[in-house]
Amino acid sequence: MAAIQKHHKPHPEARKYGAYQSEIYKRGMFDNIVPTVTTNPNQLEAQAKEAMTSRGYNYAAGGAGERATMDANRLAFRQWKFIPRMLRPTTHRDIRTTIFGVTYDSPLLIAPIGVQTIFHEDRELGVAEIAAELGMPYIMSTAASSSIEEVAQASGDGPRWFQLYWPQEDEITLSILSRARKCNFSVLIVTLDTWALSWRPWDLDAAYVPFMKGIGDSTGFTDPAFRRIFQSNHPEHKSVDEDVHAAALDWQSHMFSGKAHTWDQLQLLRDNWKGPIVLKGIQHVDDARKAVEAGMDGIIVSNHGGRQLDGAIGSLEVLPEIVDAVGKDITVLFDSGVRTGVDVIKALCLGAKGVCIGRPWVYGLGIAGKAGAKEVLQGILADLDQSMGLAGIEDIAGCERAMLRRVAYGADEKSSN
Repeated sequence: MAAIQKHHKPHPEARKYGAYQSEIYKRGMFDNIVPTVTTNPNQLEAQAKEAMTSRGYNYAAGGAGERATMDANRLAFRQWKFIPRMLRPTTHRDIRTTIFGVTYDSPLLIAPIGVQTIFHEDRELGVAEIAAELGMPYIMSTAASSSIEEVAQASGDGPRWFQLYWPQEDEITLSILSRARKCNFSVLIVTLDTWALSWRPWDLDAAYVPFMKGIGDSTGFTDPAFRRIFQSNHPEHKSVDEDVHAAALDWQSHMFSGKAHTWDQLQLLRDNWKGPIVLKGIQHVDDARKAVEAGMDGIIVSNHGGRQLDGAIGSLEVLPEIVDAVGKDITVLFDSGVRTGVDVIKALCLGAKGVCIGRPWVYGLGIAGKAGAKEVLQGILADLDQSMGLAGIEDIAGCERAMLRRVAYGADEKSSN
């Protein structure tokens, strides 16, 4: 990655995200307008629960098992503390960063979240729009409730990446990749940890999985290869549209097949994707090394936000050792447990080049649609900008491990998921 040089003069076009804080105060003091979505990260989930349907909320907020991995993610962040520096030229911050040769306005990435229609009718299209407005890469999930083509249109000129739930059928995989490339998705994210759905009590108690009824199946239902294969396997049906339930079960068997891929199969993707390929779900140093050996361009250190393997290690816990092992050979990105701008800075200081944001904007979406998601993201950006300055960090290159110290306090366990 081409890093921004330290102590350069702020670029005149660098966005001043911290100004959002002043906007909130001005609207409140002069117009009696307070934020629609809470700015308190420890109250955001509760507000979303009040606004969303129970199924939508449970799907977003729930995790695997007893949510122990979710707890581990948050505790890992709490146990890294800043050691702020003073009298540094941090009045004007520049949070732009460069990933895979492209300079972005910030290091924030919109994490791939499926079935957004169950959170709000604005769904993926609304979030893709605000991502473009904020200059963030929108990572589209294979499990979307909008088609690849629809999301690309909504994204416009905004940066967009595509996340693949890797089908076992190569013809379908190649068809999806072709569509994504034609729609100018520039980076391929391959999720490795979700070839089968985990034990999720919050969904199980309601006996709810949206994919079985065709919700979140738009990628497959609009894919010509899947449609042809489905029709050939079900001659009693003329098309996917004539038996949505049968098609949904068939597509789910491709998307969450219950069969894991292997390292040697990555060559298929390498041969058929013209652009960076990133493996999502890396938690072990040896797997990070294997990603380098396989010729991958990046990895995302992630445990799927605690949604897949209960009792797994917090992702931030392993980030430093993975960066130390492969950070010079591959781009390391981060995901899982991020709730605040301060969290983003910590992940950057521990070596991540970009940071995925998931549940917070989903809660904002559930509360007030795309406008609510945008409020949440603007708040995280403002917190990132302001807190960098208060920590004595001028730009992304200044996010160094020396800015942190690991300290365990008992009270650190009291943190929002």
